[in-house]
Amino acid sequence: MDIKCSVFIAASVDGFIARPDGDIEWLHRPEYETAQLNGLTYDSFIATVDALVMGRKTLEKVVSFPEWPYKGTPVIALSHQSLALPAHVQGKVEVMSADVTTLVKQLAERGMKHLYIDGGQTIQAFLEAGLIDELIITRIPVLLGKGVPLFSQIGSERELRHVGTYVSQNGFVQSTYRVVEAT
Repeated sequence: MDIKCSVFIAASVDGFIARPDGDIEWLHRPEYETAQLNGLTYDSFIATVDALVMGRKTLEKVVSFPEWPYKGTPVIALSHQSLALPAHVQGKVEVMSADVTTLVKQLAERGMKHLYIDGGQTIQAFLEAGLIDELIITRIPVLLGKGVPLFSQIGSERELRHVGTYVSQNGFVQSTYRVVEAT
């Protein structure tokens, strides 16, 4: 399979991607929105992907946003349950229930070359299946204390190779890692 799977995500310094209730408003402080960022911007990253793959919980959060953030990017939602998609995302989201290895194979057969993997459980499933090639993690200068962890306590050890780190004046620290294939 010649398809790249990347994670592009923000996390608190203590490793959480959301508050316990899924809230991510802590990411949208005014000083964050206006800051000059060093490293890979979201817009530059999203321009390189063929589709975004997320889990049901992430989709439920995203459809609550005032506007759809993935204009022009196909979104694949993983769910083993049927999902009732709100009208404003119909035709923009495809729901698939395959395991992650089969899903990546199916998307590669469609000609996709680069997938953006998002959502805690989905990232974990892709990591556990050995499908993640790259992790781009931006640490936000806040301690949430508790919440949805970026990495769970289950899973197997993965070796990473550091590619680069960028520090922005607002305190964001973005590091890129390549996942080393298990031998």
